[in-house]
Amino acid sequence: MRIGFSKTANDDYKSLSPALRKAADKQFVYLAKDIRHPSLHAKKYDESMGIWQARISQSWRFYFLIHRDLYYIISIRNHPK
Repeated sequence: MRIGFSKTANDDYKSLSPALRKAADKQFVYLAKDIRHPSLHAKKYDESMGIWQARISQSWRFYFLIHRDLYYIISIRNHPK
């Protein structure tokens, strides 16, 4: 599978700290290889819009769509507790 980024997600990524960017990069590699990787905790976030959510860290999530062979990252957000 391939990974793509919306402009919003790209801007979100650029605003992350270097440590969070490194963690995000690791998670994107896991996603490209296997959406079921245990550290991702990937799940449907919004069934009606086809939006998925996965973890970067305990407090950060990324949201994405799946289209054919592409995981399209639409945003990266701090996860509210």
